[in-house]
Amino acid sequence: MKPIIGVTASMEADGTEYKMHLRNIRAIEQAGGIPVILPYYSDYQEIAVLLDKMDGLYLPGGYDIDPSLFQEEPNPNLGTIIPERDRLEKEVITYFLEKDKPILGVCRGCQILNVVTGGAMYQDLDSQYPKQLIQHTQKAAFHHRSHTVKIVSASLLEKLVQTEKIRVNSYHHQANRSLGKDFMVSAAADDGVMEAFESKIHRFVLGVQWHPEGLIHLSDDPSLAIYQGFIEACKDK
Repeated sequence: MKPIIGVTASMEADGTEYKMHLRNIRAIEQAGGIPVILPYYSDYQEIAVLLDKMDGLYLPGGYDIDPSLFQEEPNPNLGTIIPERDRLEKEVITYFLEKDKPILGVCRGCQILNVVTGGAMYQDLDSQYPKQLIQHTQKAAFHHRSHTVKIVSASLLEKLVQTEKIRVNSYHHQANRSLGKDFMVSAAADDGVMEAFESKIHRFVLGVQWHPEGLIHLSDDPSLAIYQGFIEACKDK
């Protein structure tokens, strides 16, 4: 049977409907998994019964993250936050880490994964990053690979994509700043902004700052290898 992948959804600010781009679902399907969108539960003991049936967790992009999760006050340039999503993802990430089930986080998913595991982040790169930045919110089509990412040698990410440098799309104004003690940087942009990180102690826990789900259809892009590696890890029980 194909592995079942729990996928967290965003929500509109008024709290009336969920939001999920189809490309996230198609990326999981194309790599060989069965995506299941997780609802926001008020009783997390109930959702644990559902999570136990999942083989992996996929954290897609979305709005900004509540800075209170990493003990900061809101920056003036902080965008929309959905506290209900933050609470759900904190619970499910913790659950999957404890069970050592694979996790893949993309863009916002990469950031919330880092925050939950003890890291901190820039609420707004333009106003907080100490060095000259390249453009991290591209003004081009979603599939355009706007900047280069350098991948750390011998990392899980390098093993997946089989190269030391790739070009990626980029749609973020927040970014990870520091990591928890059991995690390592997997890739960075030329300006030093962290572009990927991974666990040093879990079977497969990986966060990437770009949107590989928007590049997976390109035959010359390594994005499919990231999803396939994630799904293969979900099969390995």
